[in-house]
Amino acid sequence: MPELPEVELIARSLDRFVRRRKIVSAELLRQRLAPDISPGDFNTRLSGRTINFVHRRGKHLLFDLSDGVTLITHLRMSGRFSFLPAERENPKFTHAVFYFDEGDRLVFDDQRHFGLMKVVDTPSLSDTKEIKKLGPEPFSEDFSIDYFGRTLKLSKRTLKEFLLDQTKVVGVGNIYASEALFVAGIRPSLAANRLTKLKAARLRDSIIAVLTEAINYGAQLDVDPENLEGNYFSSGGEPTWHVYDREKQPCRICSEPIRRLKQAGRSTYYCRKCQR
Repeated sequence: MPELPEVELIARSLDRFVRRRKIVSAELLRQRLAPDISPGDFNTRLSGRTINFVHRRGKHLLFDLSDGVTLITHLRMSGRFSFLPAERENPKFTHAVFYFDEGDRLVFDDQRHFGLMKVVDTPSLSDTKEIKKLGPEPFSEDFSIDYFGRTLKLSKRTLKEFLLDQTKVVGVGNIYASEALFVAGIRPSLAANRLTKLKAARLRDSIIAVLTEAINYGAQLDVDPENLEGNYFSSGGEPTWHVYDREKQPCRICSEPIRRLKQAGRSTYYCRKCQR
């Protein structure tokens, strides 16, 4: 599932390709993609509106449209946007199509059928259940050392599980939680409320640094408008991970074999020597 850096980069690419474009019509091909609205109402609510800009909240893509409407999209496991010319066929698992006035279109396809869309009034965006429950953005002032330290002290879960909770801080998924914990030199199995103030501050800084590095890396990749999600990072190479998906390979710092453990059904990678 895309994490904050990937979603941020996809939002930037979408904004570049569809900003100020007028939606002539919107076709909802799979009802469960947008379960709160019928295909007819989906078209009625979106057609004729101009895309002001595309941005992000947590792992949600937000299309800010004219006349006070926002389209919320979550890619989940395999959701993908493609900006296609008129002559190009839709992908096999196309679930929604947004037609523009010059004949090109934005297509959403999702092989595993977990994606989600929701049309809301922009003034009430922050009160929708998808957005209201989210914790602070890691690059925001709300994600302060004081906030992070207080929130950690209230949780008995392991640090890795804590970081995956989008109500505590948004955008940190399985990859970047493992990477941030390694950079901070902290064992992922440690209970959140046992972290000292000094280590809490170090972990917060590591989260910000790891996410920033990933965004900067992805920003250098060439963007294929016909496969926006595929640019980050499933094609065109990957960042050099410290621990993620490197089980039994030598640690880049101490050469100790990287270990893997299961936490809440997810794999966690760490170095036993560097993360005491």
